[in-house]
Amino acid sequence: MPMPERALTLYRNGSVYSAADPFASAMLVDGGTVAWLGSEQAASSIADSSMRIVDLDGALVAPGFVDSHVHLSDTGEALASLDLSGVRSAAGLLEALESAAGAGDGGTAGVLRGHGWDESRWDDQTLPTSEELARAAGGRAVFLTRVDVHSALVSPALAASAGLSGLDGMDDGGPLAVREALSAARAAARPTDPDDIRALHSAALAHAAATGHVAVVEQAAPHLGGADDLRALAARGGAADEPEVLAYWGQLVGSAREGREVLDGLGAPVLGLAGDLTVDGSIGSRTALLRADYADAPGHRGHGYLTAGQIGEHVAACTELGVQAGFHVIGDGGLDRVLDGFRRAADAVGSDRVRAAGHRLEHAEMVGEAEAAALAALAVTVSAQPLFDAAWGHAGGLYERRLGSRREGMNPFARLLAAGVPVCFGSDSPVCAMSPWDTVRACLTHSDPDQRISARAAFIGHTRAAWRALRHADPLMGQLVPGAPASFAVWRADELMVQVADDRVQAWSTDPRARTPLLPALDTENDPECLQTVHRGRELYRRSGFGA
Repeated sequence: MPMPERALTLYRNGSVYSAADPFASAMLVDGGTVAWLGSEQAASSIADSSMRIVDLDGALVAPGFVDSHVHLSDTGEALASLDLSGVRSAAGLLEALESAAGAGDGGTAGVLRGHGWDESRWDDQTLPTSEELARAAGGRAVFLTRVDVHSALVSPALAASAGLSGLDGMDDGGPLAVREALSAARAAARPTDPDDIRALHSAALAHAAATGHVAVVEQAAPHLGGADDLRALAARGGAADEPEVLAYWGQLVGSAREGREVLDGLGAPVLGLAGDLTVDGSIGSRTALLRADYADAPGHRGHGYLTAGQIGEHVAACTELGVQAGFHVIGDGGLDRVLDGFRRAADAVGSDRVRAAGHRLEHAEMVGEAEAAALAALAVTVSAQPLFDAAWGHAGGLYERRLGSRREGMNPFARLLAAGVPVCFGSDSPVCAMSPWDTVRACLTHSDPDQRISARAAFIGHTRAAWRALRHADPLMGQLVPGAPASFAVWRADELMVQVADDRVQAWSTDPRARTPLLPALDTENDPECLQTVHRGRELYRRSGFGA
């Protein structure tokens, strides 16, 4: 529920994460704005009956998180779907499917949906056939997305309703991994009732608020939820008790005129023609475009969906329009095409204009030093997902099986930052969970020690840098300083400290002389617990009992 209608709220007796005052233990909020930060002694001197007083009882107030890459409808569906993340075999998947079908669980509009299977974790990676899916589901249509959402298993009934016969990617009983077939299957499985779609959005946004997010960045595209889904999000009108939704639309255009027609015809505001405009696919589904063959699939290098010429025309068009362009790109072969396309755009409209436009890439997992320098020269932001490395980057993990020694140096956060590439972080939910402190931890414990970054750098990437990547007009977004929007979350944590990524350096500090704001320790028994989320002074979430 929204906070009581009181103009002044004083948070005290805790810690406030602020570069303006690293020692602050209290914060005064006036409506939607941070009015003051200071010590507990100062808080006692200014407190009066006009203020609502919130005793933090040692809790931390920190800028609210921004998830820079989400899919809200898919997240809502994953929350309501059969969870297949714990399945470890085809037999286990079929057993879970049969159980859900018998209980009437796992889907809407008659389709039994599941999410999260990952055959790379199975001893026997043989997938069930479509006929086996149909038998286990008792005849219900079935749509089961792989953990990366770039492949899906479908039953014959769903394949028929989607018109998949003859489409590229519809091989005999195997997973759909080619974009056109997967898009058709997704559309056939998705609910069409507006109330059902609103419910999916509501569930995803409530989950985001409960995990300390004040804003999320929807990566919409024709091959994902489509324009109707985007318009349904826009129609929510920025509900007072939900995180702010900012969106991109991933549709290719060949000229500024075509781009203007697309933007004007959407019927929903977007920040640019960017996001999941797919240059390639994913490593897990072997559709990311590589320079060399997959280690476990000789002769196969993935899929490239756009040419360098198309990329260049799109970037040039968006630059002329003054909106952001961007692409989904994961493999090194895909990144080669992207950089070639950006160079063509710079030749066409001027490198200074391309730099000023603030374009972005989603994922960009395979970036060498030369590529990082090129991205920095173009002022291109990388929107990355550290939980990809946590899930699949370790020795013996999925990336090593798919790529061999090429998995070293993937998701190179330290390399990107050292080169001057702006970096922001997100989850790609439902691929990974909206779990921001796990994201910070993943940066600290990166599978490649050379690519680890500090907790502070990771936190900035998930807060202030995310607003900058959106080209937000208010430079104070993502900070808690006087005059900034009151957008924050309150966290209960076992301990606060400074955490760095280099094992040769003392990994924690509570020495006030460091003048470095403290963050939750991420190597303790308990993870930080969100007690409240507030955006521009409006309460989005409150844990029962907090502030009573």
